[in-house]
Amino acid sequence: MSGDYLMAIDAGTGSVRAVIFDTQGNQIGSSQREWKHLEDPRYPGSMDFDWKTNWNLTCSCIKGVLADTGVKASQIAALSSTCMREGIVLYDAAGTEIWACANVDARSGDEVGQLKRIDSELEREIYLESGQTFALGALPRLLWIKNKLPEVYNKVARIGMFNDWIIYRLSGVLAVEPSNGSTTGLFNLKTRTWDTSIARRCGLKDDIFPEVRECGTIIAKVSKTGAEETGLAEGMPLVIGGGDCQLGSIGVGVIDVNEAAVFGGSFWQYEYNTDTGKTSPKCDVRVNCHAIDNIWQYEALAFNPGLVMRWYRDAFCAEEKRLAAEKHTDPYAIMDQAAAAVPAGSCGMICAFSDVMNYINWKHAAPTFMNFELNPEKFNKFSFYRAIMENTALVTLGHLRLVEKVTGNRPKKIVFAGGASKSALWSQILTDVLGIPVEVPVVKEATALGAALLAGKGIGLYPDIKDTARRLVKIEKSFSPNKENQEVYQRAYENWQAAYVPQLQLSDSKITKYMWSAPGL
Repeated sequence: MSGDYLMAIDAGTGSVRAVIFDTQGNQIGSSQREWKHLEDPRYPGSMDFDWKTNWNLTCSCIKGVLADTGVKASQIAALSSTCMREGIVLYDAAGTEIWACANVDARSGDEVGQLKRIDSELEREIYLESGQTFALGALPRLLWIKNKLPEVYNKVARIGMFNDWIIYRLSGVLAVEPSNGSTTGLFNLKTRTWDTSIARRCGLKDDIFPEVRECGTIIAKVSKTGAEETGLAEGMPLVIGGGDCQLGSIGVGVIDVNEAAVFGGSFWQYEYNTDTGKTSPKCDVRVNCHAIDNIWQYEALAFNPGLVMRWYRDAFCAEEKRLAAEKHTDPYAIMDQAAAAVPAGSCGMICAFSDVMNYINWKHAAPTFMNFELNPEKFNKFSFYRAIMENTALVTLGHLRLVEKVTGNRPKKIVFAGGASKSALWSQILTDVLGIPVEVPVVKEATALGAALLAGKGIGLYPDIKDTARRLVKIEKSFSPNKENQEVYQRAYENWQAAYVPQLQLSDSKITKYMWSAPGL
């Protein structure tokens, strides 16, 4: 192995970035470009992925991080990639991209209904094998293309994910890995590879599936064209990466059975490691392949906490934004300081955004605040702000209990990462609500670090990815539950659950709008 550094490409929902790490896991530099997924006005809910523009942005990031850090291309020992999950790219027989959509694409409601009419038990049967329902997977989207764009569907020869697409553009070699591939709903969890019978049962092509290789293995080298477009060295090893949450789990050291993490961003993901691909008889929680051999993950998602926080900040906290600009600090830090003085439980206020996950019947009532009084001393903008934090933690408690019902186990601690973990107040609320310790790692944006560690594994720098993660991942802060607050939150959880039921009924009755519902519901 030659080279002093490792590179990760992270293709997220809202941006792409190239990150360079040294071999001890220290971030040397990063270059990021925002990208947008545009709705086709002909198809409500669509979110097209512009592969031409977005590849140019990716190349710009790679060139940018090399220029910014002064690291030479010859010093990069290997590269791996990670991405938002569920987004898919389709290729024709010549290997040219012909259609792609982002993970937030929601155009296929009619096709979900069509699949359910094929067999009312089909979604349940596919879930028990694949860990996926029609809510996020590729099956309804592929059927949509067959129905709405038959001229495209007839040309489809291969399907891939965005992390695979990055490697493909750098090398011309396409292979899918289990951690992201399993989110399509076309994988058998236990065998960690494609199950072509699922496609056949849904009336779809069964010959469009590329090779599957496990995460952390060398799949190709940078081609001449890839080198010319990016500034990388021709012949540099390319290592198969994985899905963002799975690689994030590696990046925070959640690599063994019965360990768990919470990633707090636009969505909050609760990830729990298990040594089986067992699914839930109720089809209520998602199950994915981990990026580590012979480990799977139960995953439960809370919708939009990060976006709710951004909305609240921008709509109601202009003064805090102004003060933050003056003091060269984060507006959230000022908001946190004021919200810390609000009693646990926000004086009985009930905030409802995301519900606890029910994967096979997944919908969220209209956002609401309830049970507050017209008393500005007790109920002001910081009370409402804290209530949002508490609601997110209560949903996470619901997810912890959901997974516990399936597995019979709960983790001894939670590793908390992502943008939300920068808040000491939110971290303390989370540990108080869950009743177990919470640890915040030094590297909070851990997805790229997980990709870099896999790059090192692929070239033999790290013989054992588990040992490497244990050695390189460092904890910055630890939080322990406050027993008095924990008791308050146990009552708050019961009240919130009881209050959510009629809120959802209002949305079911079309009196209020769902915050979100899965296609076809």
